[in-house]
This record gives sequence, C-alpha cells and structure tokens, in this order.
Amino acid sequence: MNSSSIFPFSAKPFAELKVHWVKSWQKWLLTVSLCCLGMMCLAFQVQAQTQAPANTNPPAAATTAATPAGTSAPSGDYDRSKVPPVTAASRPGSFLLPPTGPGYYSLWDLITGNKREKPPVAPYAPFALLTTPAYDIDFRYLDTAGHEKDFFDPVKRMDLGNDWLLSFGGNFWYRYTHETDSRLNAAGTNNDFHMLRTRFHADLWYKDKVRLFAEGIDARAFGSELPPLVTDRNHADILNLFTDIKIASVNNGPVYVRVGRQEMLYGSQRLISTLDWVNTRRSFQGVKAFWRTPTWDVDAFWMRPMVIEKGNVDNWDTQQNFYGLWATNKPKPGHLIDLYFLSLDNNRNLSSANVLTGNILQGNSNLHTLGGRLVGNFDNLLYELEGMYQFGQRSNLDVSAFAVASGVGYRLPLPMNPQAWIRYDFASGDSKSNDGRSNTFNQLFPFGHYYMGFLDRVGRQNIHDINAQFTLHPMPWVTFISQYHRFYLANNTDYLYNAAGLATMRDPTGQSGSHVGDEIDFRANFHVSRHQDVLVGYSKLFSGNYLEKQRPGISADLFYVQYNIRF
Repeated sequence: MNSSSIFPFSAKPFAELKVHWVKSWQKWLLTVSLCCLGMMCLAFQVQAQTQAPANTNPPAAATTAATPAGTSAPSGDYDRSKVPPVTAASRPGSFLLPPTGPGYYSLWDLITGNKREKPPVAPYAPFALLTTPAYDIDFRYLDTAGHEKDFFDPVKRMDLGNDWLLSFGGNFWYRYTHETDSRLNAAGTNNDFHMLRTRFHADLWYKDKVRLFAEGIDARAFGSELPPLVTDRNHADILNLFTDIKIASVNNGPVYVRVGRQEMLYGSQRLISTLDWVNTRRSFQGVKAFWRTPTWDVDAFWMRPMVIEKGNVDNWDTQQNFYGLWATNKPKPGHLIDLYFLSLDNNRNLSSANVLTGNILQGNSNLHTLGGRLVGNFDNLLYELEGMYQFGQRSNLDVSAFAVASGVGYRLPLPMNPQAWIRYDFASGDSKSNDGRSNTFNQLFPFGHYYMGFLDRVGRQNIHDINAQFTLHPMPWVTFISQYHRFYLANNTDYLYNAAGLATMRDPTGQSGSHVGDEIDFRANFHVSRHQDVLVGYSKLFSGNYLEKQRPGISADLFYVQYNIRF
C-alpha cells in the first residue's frame, strides 16, 4: 500500500462489526445488568429494613442539601466527603503542567463564548487516553456548593437512605488505525483496522465501610489485514468486580481490603499499568490491602493476571503469581517519592511460555524487583528519576538486571504554555547466553506505549532510549505533544523486544550493530466538551543499521484518529 491510500475506509468492516456485535451484546448486557440490579436490590432492601416509620421515629436530618465548599455533608456517623477514598493518579514521566489562566477550556466553551477565569473542576483529565481506573474517578466535588452542573450528575452519588451511595458511569471509544509495514513484519504488510470499546460500571457504598464495584467491557476490532492482537478483542466481559471492606483506621487513615478482579496502576506505570492504549485494558484478580493518608499511600497485594479470551469470560492465569509492596510518600505538594518491592513467579516451562507469549523472558522464573522514584517540580522546573533492580532465578540462571529512567524538563513562561523534556531511559540486556546469568530486564506489566514510542516496536528491555518531548497548548482545549526517540540495543547479541515484552528479532553474532532507529511521534488532542475528546496522531520509525539488516526496506509508520466519550 502506498502513501496515497492512507485513508482506505470501506463499508465491509462495518458489516462484520454488526454480525459480531449482535452475537454477544446480549451476554454483555445481561452480565452488567445483573451486577447493577443486584447492587440496587441490596441497597433498597437494606434501606427498607432500616428506615423507621414516620409516625414513630422522626427521620434524620436531610443529607442531600448542598453544603458549603470544603465541608462534608452530614451522613450519620461517617464523613461522606471521604467516600470513596480516591487514590490520586501519580505523575507519570514527562508529565505536563496544564494551563491555568483565563481561556476556553473546551471547544464547547469556545462555541458558547464561555471564557473561564481558570480551569473548571472536572473528574476527568482533558485527554482521550485515561489510565486511571473508573473506581478512582473523583466525583466528591458534587457534595460542595456552587459546583458546575452537568447532565450526568443525577446518576452520580445517589443517596439511598442515609448510609448508601450509588453511582453509574461508562465510556465509549472508536479508533481508526493505519499501519505501514505493520509490526515490522518481514512481508511488509500494511494494516488498516477499526476498534470499538464500551465500558459501563456501577459503584455501591455502605457508609465508608463496604464497597461493591462492577464494570463490564466489550472490546471489538474489525477490518484488519493481519490477525488481531490478543489485546484487541474481549467480547462482553468483566473488567472489574470487587468488594472493599474497611478493617481499621490508622493515624486517621482508613485501611481497606479489596478482594476480586481489579485493575492496578502504580507510580510512573513503567512496571504496573492499566494500559489504556490497548482496546482491552489490563486487569488482575486477587487480594489487596491499602492504607490512605494525606502523606502516605501504602499497598500490599497478591494477584494473578487475567488471561484475555475473546469469546469467553476471562480467567486468571494460575501459573503466575504477582505480589508486592508499594509505598508512596507525598512530602509536599508537587513532589512524590515511590518505594516498592515486587515479585513475579511464573511456573510455565520455557518452551510453553515461548509458544504462548513469544517472550523468552517468561517461564521458569522467580523474579524480584526493588525500586524507587523521585518526581516533581520546583515552579517551572520539572524532574524525574527512577531506578529498578531485579534479581532471582530464570530458567536456572541467576538474574541480575536493572533499569534507569531520568529526565529534566522546563515550562517556558510564554503564551501557549510551552514545555520541554530531555530524557534518558536504559534497561539492561544479556551479552552472553552461556555464563549462567541472565541480565535482561523484565518490564513486567507496563504502559510502554507512553514511554518508548507510539509505534510499540521497542520495549523497556535491552535498550538505550535518548528522547525529547515538546508540548504546546495553542488554546487551553488543544494539547499538542511531539516526541523524538533514538534507540540503541544495550547488548548487540540480545533480542529487540517490543512494547508487549515479546522478543521480535535477534542477531546472535552482533554484526547488525546496535542502532535500532529513530522515531518521531505527534499527537494532538482536542477537548470537545467535558465528556468528549478527539485524538489524532502520527508516528514514524526511521530504520537504523540494526533494522536495515534485520528487516531490509522496512519503513514503518502509524496514523490514528480516536473519538472518546465518558460519563
């Protein structure tokens, strides 16, 4: 396919979509409806059992009246302003300082002439990609006086008696993607495809003591020339289904235990992320205990990753156990310190792991990761430093591997809020296969797409990445992000790994050199309204000596358009 056919739209994929959608839409709708109906029935049943007759016992004071900003609504013996105990999203690397001055903060603001003095209070970041799990979206501002009214407010934080809160929400996106020399395939095949994703959730709280959260997902991909990836499709399934139980209060901070299926996101997301770029997102199943205070977030967990099965209800991977301890300190506003210890036991035999994942790093492994991170800003000066060391056993080899991510940025005091970062990322590779040691870093469950180029051809394994980022807000509702990456293999004889951690190509002689290539990425996000965003992006990979010898003639690029709506 030449460059003149970069927009090959066809009606045939939409006919395929209709067939697939009808087959499992009813199953998805039934699953989510039963979860939501069960929550509502439970809430109303408890309300009916606990509500006293009006003529024998006067009801408590009304709890739905608006309260002054910064105060909590009276709710019996608990403070509803602290429900749920939301975990604020940690700053990623190459973070942006958003515009703060007067202006139009959405296209709808511009159309209606609503020029604001400052950014509006909103639960969602004004961007089409959002890694934050739905259960950590913060709607507590609805309990304060003077908040901006919204069409979907009535389905958030609904009072069911004095002690119960019920919320509903969801998300839909559509993405068109065109890939040239898709996945660096040797045949040079191009790939054009469409993706749809629908999510819907229900969230029920009893005081601040018990929570039930259920979220369904339906992810579809159609029209592609190449077989869809595992992460492209998950028909009518459950993304989150868990309960939280409050077990204690320590130093005025609640301690909860969460049991069930759940997404996880920590720190920079270099090691643990919900991976919002893919159509299916990433989920786990297990048990987590967490403690929240204004200065500390501490989590301890044992999980198993979910295995995505397109046409079946997903099940956990019984051959992998992932457990860890993660602590985040917030010494002062704008600064974070992460400290963590993670372990991944993978009991697959090596040959089976290769067949299932294509990744030589999976299987027969007991891997431990010890790390720490500093991130923040001093006014307009931005900084980040993260170090990760791994040890353990992999296929009877002693593991010793490490990764470093560092960067410094600056926001220029100029119109359009310009900001620039210069970064260096490194992850070790293995130079010798017969020395009894394994030195290739394992990136675990990352959001690699955000860090190592949007083409996803390079992962945080056996790599040097010298990169830069420049951002602009031509208007407060428009975000423009450009990145440049220069990739080198850390060890010439080890593999090149992609964003999913798959070993894609290798020259055991090392004669292909180390320069993988250079990538440029451009993204423009248009914040249409409080709930809607449009994202347009283009990425191009220029082959270095290594790719020229491994895949002669490859000229990979990526173009995509995405529409996203949340409620």
